[in-house]
Amino acid sequence: MSSSTFSSFCFDSGCLWKDEMKVTKAKRQNAGNMFAKCSVNTKAQKAEKPIRIGVLGASGYTGSEIVRLLVNHPHFGISFLTADRKAGQPLSSVFPHLITQGLPNLIAVKDAEFSGVDAVFCCLPHGTTQDIIKGLPRHLKIVDLSADFRLRDISEYEEWYGQAHRAPDLQKEAVYGLTEISREEIKDARLVANPGCYPTTIQIPLFPLIKRNLIRVDNIIIDSKSGVTGAGRGAKESNMYAELAEGIYSYGVARHRHVPEIEQGLSDAADSKITISFTPHLMPIIRGMQSTIYVEMASGVTVDDLYQQLKTTYEDEEFVILLEKGIVPRTHDVRGSNYCLMNVFPDRIPGRAIIISVIDNLLKGASGQAMQNLNLMFGLPESTGLLSPALFP
Repeated sequence: MSSSTFSSFCFDSGCLWKDEMKVTKAKRQNAGNMFAKCSVNTKAQKAEKPIRIGVLGASGYTGSEIVRLLVNHPHFGISFLTADRKAGQPLSSVFPHLITQGLPNLIAVKDAEFSGVDAVFCCLPHGTTQDIIKGLPRHLKIVDLSADFRLRDISEYEEWYGQAHRAPDLQKEAVYGLTEISREEIKDARLVANPGCYPTTIQIPLFPLIKRNLIRVDNIIIDSKSGVTGAGRGAKESNMYAELAEGIYSYGVARHRHVPEIEQGLSDAADSKITISFTPHLMPIIRGMQSTIYVEMASGVTVDDLYQQLKTTYEDEEFVILLEKGIVPRTHDVRGSNYCLMNVFPDRIPGRAIIISVIDNLLKGASGQAMQNLNLMFGLPESTGLLSPALFP
């Protein structure tokens, strides 16, 4: 399916496309001078022959968000949904908010007909994904939301995840899917390793600054905070209401599994090994993520230089928004959306700057970016099905 098929205007599916959705960026920058996109339908009208999608692990938070995005996607259709422990049940028994969507019942992975789909989203836990993906037919396009294919060095995977990598040949094929950084590689990929949530909030602002040698790479300190959905849906004592409410919980101190993924991406930007100081915290909110990043600027560089570089890098991006100077990003303003909002501020310590980046951990930090990547893999405008604004309040 060629990208030219989709370089046209489409009104009946509630969207407006042309040339990778550049019109939407212009619309946002010229609010009031252009029309707004709207749809009166509660369900998206599908293409006559939709691209057939399977979702592995549909009973988790990222799986349910993939399903929610798919039902409103004009060119993707759901063929099957898997959840081994809930096989035979309707998805609405697991996620009642999806009861109106007429979805297929959940099945076990072993019962999935992979020959009848064009692509799969894999939302399974790390450690289980490698064996499943290496057994899938070669015609499938795959976006894996686990950590199983994010680290190029399989010895690092073993060190940080406590088990040997079981698909090393497939790892060589995987493309790391930070969309705004690796767009061209993603377009031609068969297997995309979708980034983690913390790495997304951190690499988006830091990558261009490191690439342009605007900050020192030996003194990067990152303080990140996540909503509890970032810890998954499994029943754990540490995730209970009484354990989390009215408090903040630091975890994975100096040993969080996203560290090697972050360092891998930043080292690519620097073309040398980078080591960071990273501490994540769990917050008593459902969804949302903020990374506050403390950096030392290179000699002669100002905060305005950092701001201008971020503006130059991302001014044509649909989902990465550099706010006006002085405005502090808030997780409230990205909740339920695929957007990343960020800004940079002068520190009180001379020569240092503070960068704040926020996303919805389940969307830009997981399922939304996964959809963005699969759109690219099929030659669709990457914003297709993802232009809903944030939910507020």
